[in-house]
Parts: sequence; C-alpha cells; structure tokens
Amino acid sequence: MKNTLTTNDWFTSLKKDGPFLIAGPCSAETPEQVLAIAHQIKDVASIFRAGIWKPRTRPGGFEGVGAIGLDWLKKVKEETLLPVGIEIATAEHVDLALQNEIDVLWIGARTSVNPFAVQEIANALKGTDKIVMLKNPVNPDMALWMGGLERLLAADIKKVALIHRGFSTYEKTKYRNVPEWQIPLDVKQHFPNIPMINDPSHITGNRDMIYDTAQMALNLNFDGLMIETHITPDTAWSDAAQQVTPQMLIEIFSQLKIRDLSNFEESFQISIHNHRNAIDELDSKILKLLNKRMQIVEGIGELKKQKNVAVFQSSRWQEVLDKMKKEALDLELGEQFIIALYKAIHQESILRQGKIINKK
Repeated sequence: MKNTLTTNDWFTSLKKDGPFLIAGPCSAETPEQVLAIAHQIKDVASIFRAGIWKPRTRPGGFEGVGAIGLDWLKKVKEETLLPVGIEIATAEHVDLALQNEIDVLWIGARTSVNPFAVQEIANALKGTDKIVMLKNPVNPDMALWMGGLERLLAADIKKVALIHRGFSTYEKTKYRNVPEWQIPLDVKQHFPNIPMINDPSHITGNRDMIYDTAQMALNLNFDGLMIETHITPDTAWSDAAQQVTPQMLIEIFSQLKIRDLSNFEESFQISIHNHRNAIDELDSKILKLLNKRMQIVEGIGELKKQKNVAVFQSSRWQEVLDKMKKEALDLELGEQFIIALYKAIHQESILRQGKIINKK
C-alpha cells in the first residue's frame, strides 16, 4: 500500500535549523523538572516530549505520573511555544490528550505489536489534525509495523510519522535494542512520503552511544531524531542510563551532519558509477559461488540420506562458524555481520538437506 494522502508540509513547518528533533524526558516527574528541561532545549527541539503513562515490562516499576502531567505539558506549551507530545496506549489516553490540546501522540513499541490496540487508537483519532507517530513493534516484524501505519492512514489521519527504536533480541549485543537498519529502510521504500524518525535513546540504552547512532541515522537519510533528555539523568525515575542532559543534547545537535541525498557533480557521478559497476560484478560472482556451495551441501544431504544421518550437526556448525569468525577478523569484517551471514547460509543449507532426506 503506497501512501498518497500524506504530505510533509506539517513536518517541514516544524523543522528548525539542523536535524528535526523531538526531545524531552523519558518520564515527566515534576512540573519543575519538565519546565526546566523545556526551557533549556527550546532553541533546538522541534517538539517537546515527555512520558506520562509508562508501560513497564514487569509490575512494580514507575508507570508514569498519569493525567496530572497533562497540565504540566500545557504549561510547557504556553511558556516555550513548543508543540508537546506524549505516548498513548488506549482510547482513554487519546481522549484525555485531545481534551488537553496535546499536539503529538505516539504509539509505543509495546502497543504497536497489538493490531487490536492500534485499531482502537486509530478509531479514536479518526480524521484528527494532530500529529500521530507509530514506533516499530518490539519484534522485528516489518509487516506488523506497516500494518499499523496502514490502520492510521485508513482512519484519515494525514499528519503521520514512523519512529524507529530498534528491536528486542535474546542475543547479547552492545545495543539495548538492535537497530536492524534494513527494516526501517525497507519500510521507507514502501512509504516514501512518511517521515522516519530515529530514536537512538532506546536503540542504545546508553547515552555515550547516542551521537554515533544518531549520525548513522542521518547518514541513512532518516528524517529526524527523538532523543531523551533530563536535567539530572542519573537520578531519572526511568531509563536513567540512556538520557542526556540538555547541555549534552545541544552539543550532540551541533555536531550532527545532515547528508545530501546525492551529488550531481560529473566527477562524483562517474566515480560512483564505476564503483557500483564493480560491486555489481562482485555480487554476481558471490551468487555463483553460493550456488556452488549449495550444490555441495545437497551432495552431503544425499550422503546423509543414504546412511540415515541427521541433517543438523552441532559440532560441524560450530566449527564452520568459529573458522569464519577467525578469518573475518583477519579481513577486518565485523563479527556480527559474519554471524548473521553464516546463519542465513546455514539455514538455507538445512532446508535443502531436509528436503533431500524427506524426499520419497
């Protein structure tokens, strides 16, 4: 489903010099805290954000101040003239937000995973002129994310945006939520008119990694950023490790570079064309080599079938993976890249051998 209804006029009108920025605390804690942050970031932020309802994975954690925080945000809007935004998870949240003139409502990752909840919110917002943003689901399910967006568009909501906050994984990585950059890029291909906002705070879970991740997003032509900001982040009531001070935010903001979509100088075009031709040739060779590898895999499958041997051989798989990681290190190829690549190759190998063994 291609989006032809939404324009970026609202987005362009809010953008200041530099990257489009949504900033503010993970959680609104006190009226003084909210106002202090807003006044310190009003010159760089396009939208002020603050969570007042906080869905927690387990009970007992701080779940937000609730509806009382809406009054605090109205004060922010009055004093700074910044549009204000909150996360909503139910139709009741929507009603309260609309009654209190909240400008931006975003649907969080734990809600976007549930099509019934997204539809309930879409129905409550039908035809609204408010800005509505949809975070990716916690799991890396592109169709689910796109489906949620389609529900909002079907409700005649024209000011919409997507927020990429990374994806949960059992595997231990340096990220709190792995970015899986290709997923938001693929979604952007389907919906080129919808702004794509990156949330480096939730991706990293670590304030020291915010700049690098934010710059990567801008390198990939994301439309903006959402960065959690707190006057004393170490004492924050939620997600302390990933929040930056207003001073840190301003410093990060000043260093970020927006990349041009392209460059039309003749020398650049000739050079990049030559590089891309070389890549195309190598890609064709890689596919032919993979085909040869799979032919050998199928030959091994025939041997296993003759001798009634199981397809999956744990020790052999570990041997291959260890060998490739070691060789990749010498070639300066990233370990996570090699693991992902060989897992995909191994999965295809298992499928092919399984078909051979099961064939009557």
